[in-house]
Amino acid sequence: MAEGAEVAGRRVLIVEDVVTSGGQIILSTKELRTLGADIREALCVIDRQQGGEASLAAADITLVSLLTSTALRPTH
Repeated sequence: MAEGAEVAGRRVLIVEDVVTSGGQIILSTKELRTLGADIREALCVIDRQQGGEASLAAADITLVSLLTSTALRPTH
């Protein structure tokens, strides 16, 4: 579930390729927080803008995305 050292008492960043609903991030965060991880943000490459950001916010997780589905749509 987590790469690297022990997570208890450490700040942990969740990294995901694509976020749709945010459900998997919420599940993983819940488990990691149970182990003592301090999780405040999740980083994704593409936010599909289908409710994930709001779902994560409700779980006290800020979504930071490199791209959005809107940015990837052709403009012509």
